[in-house]
Amino acid sequence: MIRVLVIDDHAILRDGIRSLLESQEDIIVVGEADNGADAIDFVRKVHPDIVLMDISMPHMNGLEATRIIKEQFPKVKVLILTQHDNREYITPALQAGAAGYVLKRSGRREMLNALRQVYEQGAYLTSNVTREFLQEYSSEGGHHKTEEHHLTEREQQVLRLIVEGKSNKEIASELGISPKTVSVHRTNIMTKFNVQNTIELIRYATSNHLVGMEITAKLL
Repeated sequence: MIRVLVIDDHAILRDGIRSLLESQEDIIVVGEADNGADAIDFVRKVHPDIVLMDISMPHMNGLEATRIIKEQFPKVKVLILTQHDNREYITPALQAGAAGYVLKRSGRREMLNALRQVYEQGAYLTSNVTREFLQEYSSEGGHHKTEEHHLTEREQQVLRLIVEGKSNKEIASELGISPKTVSVHRTNIMTKFNVQNTIELIRYATSNHLVGMEITAKLL
């Protein structure tokens, strides 16, 4: 059961999110709050697996709350749910320790998928955020020299689909392998690139041009 804490300053939106989440057999809402300061107190009390966090809120915004939560409760994952889709918000959120970023205008299916991916795989990026990474790091030309990492052909296929935002289950279906095998490939790729999570992996792959131009064109 995925324990979710919902943080948003709009009561109507919180009610809608609660109704959606509680309709799922594998998700339970353990609390809700309307500002970042209360979010920190609730995390201390109810020990959620994931905090579904808005950014623009009174008293303490979601970015500051995320930073404090990750410092004090590193095992708790934060999934940003916001209307902001530009890098002025995306980059600080990920730097604060957010495990994922999804937009409020996304459909219900995507939000549920984001929660489950963060819980099971540790990270989720909506396609809009992936576009921002591609635009930012491709335009900068990368921060590191591209090195030969000796990825196998299968690892290259898995990496391409990860950058496209596919889940382990979706990758497994497309490649005709098991989700467990995809997870092993994902772990091996991250070890070779010396990165800790999917967000860092996408950053590294895009900044070092380790994905084909056809992927960039598809996402942009």
